[in-house]
Amino acid sequence: MGFMTKKYVSVLVLFDELGNKTPKQIFLEDVCYEINKVLEIKNVASLKVGGIGERFKVRINKTETFLFYEKEVEKWFVELK
Repeated sequence: MGFMTKKYVSVLVLFDELGNKTPKQIFLEDVCYEINKVLEIKNVASLKVGGIGERFKVRINKTETFLFYEKEVEKWFVELK
């Protein structure tokens, strides 16, 4: 199993009238990834790279992955190998 690292990313987010966040795009290393669907949102910790906040299970094309919003520092990150 490979070593995981925390990579902070830019995220285009839609906020509704209640303040709920829906990530729409992730920008990673000069590439824009369109989020097709948010499948799940949980308040959890990233056990692989550290950080506590909201974990968004998202679908990008046919791949499901996790996107984290770290409330303490108000930043988004992904786990990379």
